[in-house]
Amino acid sequence: MPGHPPYADAERVDEAVQPGWCVFRIRGQLGKSVLAAFPALQGRPDGSETLLAGPLPDQAAVHGVLAQIEALGLELLEFRRVRA
Repeated sequence: MPGHPPYADAERVDEAVQPGWCVFRIRGQLGKSVLAAFPALQGRPDGSETLLAGPLPDQAAVHGVLAQIEALGLELLEFRRVRA
């Protein structure tokens, strides 16, 4: 049986499943107790906002952080995934 031809977007698919550095910009300065709700991320103030940043292994983890932001009633201003 002949093998399958290589998938044309194989490199893009591999990149999509690798962990990526994510940055969430939240309105307001978050206190230690709220930051503790995001153990996988590091928080730091940025003027009147807070940046949460760190590596997240997959899209499910990103959605988990987004759900936590919503559950805490925080306002998400920006989300970025940064290539390492």
